[in-house]
Amino acid sequence: MNFLSHAIPYLNDPLVAVCTGVPDFLSVVDRKIRARERMATAALESDDEAVCQVATGIIHHIRDDRWFHSTAAFVESNLQLAVGLRERLPGDRGFRPMFVGHIVIEILLDSFWIRDDPEIAKTYYALVDDVSPDLIERCVNHITGKPTDQLAGAIRRYAEARFLYDYLDHTQLLMRLNQVMARVGLAELPESVLPWLQEASELVEFRRARFLT
Repeated sequence: MNFLSHAIPYLNDPLVAVCTGVPDFLSVVDRKIRARERMATAALESDDEAVCQVATGIIHHIRDDRWFHSTAAFVESNLQLAVGLRERLPGDRGFRPMFVGHIVIEILLDSFWIRDDPEIAKTYYALVDDVSPDLIERCVNHITGKPTDQLAGAIRRYAEARFLYDYLDHTQLLMRLNQVMARVGLAELPESVLPWLQEASELVEFRRARFLT
């Protein structure tokens, strides 16, 4: 799942909702720092309510992903999209098509929420704006035991960028995908994959109910 899909069930609990994104924020800040379920579960015993809420958001993310990535809908669709992408990128038989298929499924699910109910995205971003990035950073440092001073800044940039809205346009989506490619050290995707993104969108929308139940 991506940011919005993770957060939607918890929008009435702002810090928990925003902190469902902590594992992904950390992957941007420092991939060596992991918010693991064991650590977050232990943090639920903290006397600090904020630490408990941040830990709860992390746990929701981890458990949601564990369920989502094991569903037949995800496994089948990821393979189908990877095969389709390989056909458009001759010679690309490595990790990239499966990785791209994985994140495109999650991104497109977020895009459908925003398209169908823009108020959900507005509500989510209002929560992101209202919570304290410094508080989240302090709590995450406590939970992981590996301090970073980069997390709060990353959350502020995330709030400012509003990049979830870019997922609604496939050209903008491709640009965002290539930012991810650059971050993980993979070659960027050419514009020739835009028709594949349309095919991916149709597939994910067709299976949307299966993905989410």
